[in-house]
Amino acid sequence: MEKILFDSHTHINNEDYTEEERLELISEIQASPVRYAVDVGFDMPSSRMAAEHAAELEFCYAVVGVHPHDSKSMKEEDLLELKELAKQPKVVAIGEIGLDFHYDLSPRDDQRYWFRRQIRLANEIAMPIVVHSREADRETMDILLEEGAFSDERKALFTDGMPHVDIHCFSGSAEFAKEYLKLGAVLGVDGPLTYKNNKKTVSVVETVPLESILIETDAPYLTPVPFRGHRNKSPYGEYVARKGAEIKDISYEEVAAATLDNARKCCLIG
Repeated sequence: MEKILFDSHTHINNEDYTEEERLELISEIQASPVRYAVDVGFDMPSSRMAAEHAAELEFCYAVVGVHPHDSKSMKEEDLLELKELAKQPKVVAIGEIGLDFHYDLSPRDDQRYWFRRQIRLANEIAMPIVVHSREADRETMDILLEEGAFSDERKALFTDGMPHVDIHCFSGSAEFAKEYLKLGAVLGVDGPLTYKNNKKTVSVVETVPLESILIETDAPYLTPVPFRGHRNKSPYGEYVARKGAEIKDISYEEVAAATLDNARKCCLIG
């Protein structure tokens, strides 16, 4: 079996898994076409677990950070711990960080404050950034710009001169996508691409060049058709990639190869 998929955003660390379910999921990933998967932190315990998974599993890399849902409980010492976790060789980014004005599980001022602080941390230690944005598109971009996430100073931190900012599960318009592309961001595409009435994301994939797209699952969430209604998993990224290939009228293998390469570049994986 050819290992050609890169799931650039998943949650093997999800707290709803039993340990038996987690081990079963890991075995499924190892037996699938997934070559790499990035386990993404959303709070401090999940960030620690993601780093542990990256150290233990050949296919796994980690992202560490605190999601806007959990920002209300974030503390100064958490930034210091994230900085230490980021030193581990297979921790590849700070995230997922950002704003979520749909659920508002943390006060918006808390979300804004800790989003800014975590961007500053990523700038300080020259790490890629994984961004969560829901019903906060313009303010998310404004904060990224204000905090230098797309600045020349940040680009100079990386040998390729790119900002290394991933807009996870992009749900904005094609026009807004173009704004991010001009800044140098890459856009994550997930299971909703396969949903019958999701014309907005189809339009984004039609518009955005393949070299700016990452294939994600956000598992166990956002399960693609034909498994919608069931728990998502990294191997289901194949269905996102196949839908992308259909939209762009190219082969599935071409999409898988290109997005694997994109994710390796974005995450600075050699």
